[in-house]
Amino acid sequence: MEFALPVRVYIEDTDAGGIVFYVNYLKYMERARTEYMRAQGVAKAALGDDGSLLVVRSVDIRYRQSARLDDELQVTAEIISLRPVALIFKQCVYRGAQLLCEADVEIACVDADSGRPKRLPAVVREQLAALELAAADR
Repeated sequence: MEFALPVRVYIEDTDAGGIVFYVNYLKYMERARTEYMRAQGVAKAALGDDGSLLVVRSVDIRYRQSARLDDELQVTAEIISLRPVALIFKQCVYRGAQLLCEADVEIACVDADSGRPKRLPAVVREQLAALELAAADR
C-alpha cells in the first residue's frame, strides 16, 4: 500500500539558485517512511521496545528533475519486500504528476547494543505482513 506525504520546498532546502539540494530528497523520504510506519501502528519507527534499531542499509537513488523553491511535492513510501531482518521501500518524489526522484531504500533491523543484524520484532513483522497480503489482494 503506497503512502504519500505532502512536502513544501522551503528556502532552507535549496541552494543559491533555488534548486533543492540533493541530500534533502533523502530527508523527505525519511519523513515519508516514518509517517508511513506510524500510520501502520509502528509508532517507534527507529527504535523498538526490545532493543531493535531500524537503520538504512542501502539506497539506490535516481534523480530525474529538480524541485525548486516553493514547490508542493508528494513523497511516497511503499514496502516492496519484507524479509526477516530487513524491508525494502520504493519511494518517489513528485511535483504534480511529474516524477522528480525515485529510490529503493533497504532498512535493516539491528541490535541496538551490538549493531548486528536481528530479526524484525514480531509485532512489526505481523503488521507489515498483513499490509503486504492486503496489497496482494487488490
